[in-house]
Amino acid sequence: FQWGRLDDGHQVNSSGTTTILSSTDVPGHSMFILATNSPYDWRSPQNENLWQGVYGINNPCPSNWRIPTISEFDAERTGWSQQNYNGAIASSLKLPAPGQRVRSNGSYYVVGSVGYYWSSTGNFYTFQLEFGSGYASSNGTTHRANGQSVRCIKDY
Repeated sequence: FQWGRLDDGHQVNSSGTTTILSSTDVPGHSMFILATNSPYDWRSPQNENLWQGVYGINNPCPSNWRIPTISEFDAERTGWSQQNYNGAIASSLKLPAPGQRVRSNGSYYVVGSVGYYWSSTGNFYTFQLEFGSGYASSNGTTHRANGQSVRCIKDY
């Protein structure tokens, strides 16, 4: 998923690409939007209010589920047996390392060796959970036009 986008087909590995940024929260197509200029977002202007809670705009999760905040991801990460992808896959969430779809050209990067998971927390950049062979972090930021995985959580 590109941060803040709904489940519209752009997140499918075989989706096409376009360089035309969206001026609305719902682009109206299923293409992965490439972004080669700052602020490297699929939407222009940026919208800080996407993915905020169960009823958030463009929430891609099933009913009563949502994208976690970075604080929730941090609480999960600190409980892992190892602070790396071994800890991620051994955790109760069983997080694999799917890599990332690159915002500038739509190619795939570090598939199978690094995990990138969107949080709902963001401003100009968006916070993510990231882990690889020798590290795990929940304080990194990235550009919203990158394609990264989501892990929905149940809202009680």
